[in-house]
Amino acid sequence: MSDPSAPSPAAARGHSETFDVTVIGAGVVGCAMARRLTLEGARVLIVERAADILDGASKGNSGILHTGFDAPPGSLEQRCIAAGYAEYLEIHQRLNLPLLESGALVLAWTDEEEAKLPALMEQARANGVDDVTLLTRQTILTHEPGLSPRVRAGFAVPREFIIDPWSAPTAYLLQALANGAEVRRGTEVLAGDFDGTTWQLDTTTGPIRSRAVVNCAGLYGDIVDRRLVGDSGFTIRPRKGQFVVFDKAAAKLAKAIILPVPTAKTKGVVICRTSYGNLLVGPTAEDQESRTDASTDGETLRMLRAKGIEMLPGLAGIPVTATYAGLRPASEHKEYQLSARPERRYITVGGIRSTGLSSALGLAREVHALLMSFGTSYTAPEEVAWPRVGVLTEYGERAWAQPGNGGIVCHCELVTRREIEAALDGPLPARSLAGLKRRTRVTMGRCQGFYCLGEMAAITEGRFEVPVANSDAAE
Repeated sequence: MSDPSAPSPAAARGHSETFDVTVIGAGVVGCAMARRLTLEGARVLIVERAADILDGASKGNSGILHTGFDAPPGSLEQRCIAAGYAEYLEIHQRLNLPLLESGALVLAWTDEEEAKLPALMEQARANGVDDVTLLTRQTILTHEPGLSPRVRAGFAVPREFIIDPWSAPTAYLLQALANGAEVRRGTEVLAGDFDGTTWQLDTTTGPIRSRAVVNCAGLYGDIVDRRLVGDSGFTIRPRKGQFVVFDKAAAKLAKAIILPVPTAKTKGVVICRTSYGNLLVGPTAEDQESRTDASTDGETLRMLRAKGIEMLPGLAGIPVTATYAGLRPASEHKEYQLSARPERRYITVGGIRSTGLSSALGLAREVHALLMSFGTSYTAPEEVAWPRVGVLTEYGERAWAQPGNGGIVCHCELVTRREIEAALDGPLPARSLAGLKRRTRVTMGRCQGFYCLGEMAAITEGRFEVPVANSDAAE
């Protein structure tokens, strides 16, 4: 079967078609970028070096839609989180995206943390999050009786929500494709030249011509800068965040997202339900040199499990069913690195760390405004297509409960044959086991694919460059 995301024969021969904008990187920021620019009327191409989308920093995060209450007031990050948050609330129902109204509690466990609460609440109000309320220890334990009585005080952030970190960017890109964008996966940008009006990009799948370039390459953002414009204003040093995921019985132990008092380096270890019905604890914050090593280690995972039990004692009797690590594209700067080179019609969106899921839609609006400042103009389509993604969340009606689903293949996560086959077709077919997992939840459960990989290998035969039998189900 042909792959709609592969370059056309004409493109592979160096066809002279010129795109308005080429977006480099199909993580959450790149997918949001492709959507916004397409909806504004640009002819957009998004390229991704990996076999499938969301294969870098975007594949591992906590799945929280943040209000930005603790972002630096007046910063680009705060502005983009606020705008992205508002747009997600505006569009999520039309794209069939989940929104689990959980709220969050910022909790202090020591005298030092308790002393920081008033300043954090003032920061939240400065950021427009004016519904935060101070809570006593007794009020906290009344709302969350599963917490350790060691908790001292805290405050509530009612409008922090849990979302699906994978279906959101997938929906953004699907909407871009439905409205005329193109995507090329397995395409690495190697070099480029700008002649004053048009970029000629050299890639592993052939040349690309584009009037503007937006670098959303995440963990490789500085490398792409140096390849295309000779220098970069930042250097990526990946920050690994490890997580432990407790079995589904743990989800009843905490209703709200449990947030720590943040430090200068990290938001700290979070406890929250996932949209898939589990409960996670993490992440850590470990700086490293490798841009690909997302391995976990036993000592750190044991620490996270113990930390979770310390705050939520009921976790002691519940098994950990999965572990994972994400790499955040941290740099020497705490701030987002958004820069424009108008003379080369080139924009970099770099250093987007843990808040990228919440800020992506807002960042896309910022970039569109920058492109307009270059003297660019597009004509928005009169009618816009709104494709709807399938339901992955545990808190909605899923395919296994509907007739004609073809039977359950992944019994741990109740994934049906119909869902798997749908993810292998359409405008953005899964091209790897990891990509299929992010579209359907296969291999995410207790057995981590032990029982269903054989049947999935048969269903996906000939679909993936790396067959299921040779894949790491836990990726």
